[in-house]
Amino acid sequence: MPILRYSSLSLSILLLSLYLSLFISFSSAEIRYTEIRSDSRPIIPFDEFGFTHTGRLQLNVSHISLSNPNIDLSKVGFFLCTRDAWLQVLQQLEDSDITCALDSNLVKLVFRFDSLSKDNKFNFNILFNESDSDQYTLVFANCYENLQISMNVHSAMYNLDGKKGRRDYLSAGRTILPRIYFLFSLAYFGLAIFWIHILYKKRLTVFRIHFFMLAVVILKALNLLCEAEDKSYIKRTGSAHGWDILFYIFSFLKGITLFTLIVLIGTGWSFLKPYLQDREKKVLMIVIPLQVVANIAQVVIDETGPYGQGWVTWKQLFLLVDVICCCAVLFPIVWSIKNLRQAARTDGKAAVNLMKLTLFRQYYIVVICYIYFTRVVVSALETITSYRYLWTSVVAGESATLAFYVFTGYKFKPEAHNPYFAVDEEEEEAAAEQLKLEDEFEL
Repeated sequence: MPILRYSSLSLSILLLSLYLSLFISFSSAEIRYTEIRSDSRPIIPFDEFGFTHTGRLQLNVSHISLSNPNIDLSKVGFFLCTRDAWLQVLQQLEDSDITCALDSNLVKLVFRFDSLSKDNKFNFNILFNESDSDQYTLVFANCYENLQISMNVHSAMYNLDGKKGRRDYLSAGRTILPRIYFLFSLAYFGLAIFWIHILYKKRLTVFRIHFFMLAVVILKALNLLCEAEDKSYIKRTGSAHGWDILFYIFSFLKGITLFTLIVLIGTGWSFLKPYLQDREKKVLMIVIPLQVVANIAQVVIDETGPYGQGWVTWKQLFLLVDVICCCAVLFPIVWSIKNLRQAARTDGKAAVNLMKLTLFRQYYIVVICYIYFTRVVVSALETITSYRYLWTSVVAGESATLAFYVFTGYKFKPEAHNPYFAVDEEEEEAAAEQLKLEDEFEL
């Protein structure tokens, strides 16, 4: 007789780690087709979805194969579980109140394998109605040691919307995302048109960096437009219909160009100097390949889902690479600040250098705030916010990004610089005194 997997207290640690994987935010649910092959994991989490009182789960499982079919199949099956309930299920297992997660009264049992028809033991199809509004994760439980399972899982989670009962495949709290992304894309297209007007109006003082800034804004607008269409098609049909490919392409280009732009502005390329130093080129050589890796990891995370055995690893790799890129782009700004401070002591242009130094300091602080807000605050907001209001974290993140773009454009817009600009002696002396105090500022 096979040994029940949860009979040992020490294995509750494994289940706790699995809970942590459940705690990570998954991508929005859609129609999924998953192939499980010779898998012996005790818990396989599928998509997470926010149900309303008209929630539906359509589950079709075929080609079921067990390494040992002579077992109690009631210990193998699917269930729905909230994050809070899962912690209590772990406590029940640790206290030996139950020997299998499927036996808990805290989970919504979807299907046990002992309910398989005698005439058809390899397939089943079920429509599960969920009337309790909450955010659930579809989970497969295998409560036996060394029992390998193979199967094809076709799942679809949706809510019935309106009087017509139309299916909405976006989770509650994310159903308005298509409109949000579309509105932000319009904002960026408007920003691009306004930037083109500025470049034309001040065309005599335009540098190459300003055209690069225009390209970054346009790519961001196209990225948001494709994401709006992607989410819109998923909302209506459960499939992206190819818009996800365009979204990944523009997301890749947007990520690379944005980090490159921050590095180039930080070095003062084009408007302060026409070339890059070797160490600045090395930063670009680090950031660009890492952005390629980050975008590959993002595609794997979105397309495989948490049921993939390497999903958590890809998630951790993406976070690590993103943190490295965010730290790397700060170095050129720091170098420019130090170079301006040194130049202020030697070239006798204290007032001009003080203005430049102040500008780069402001940009350094804003970049740090942008990175912190979009990486930390937005993630925290998504974690603590009710599943019905998950769209607020998207609005917060996109608003911060739009504000960062506007600040960058405003501070580094084309300006008419008069090489014969004269600064009176009082301003120069005041600036020189201020620069002496600036020596106390350390990055």
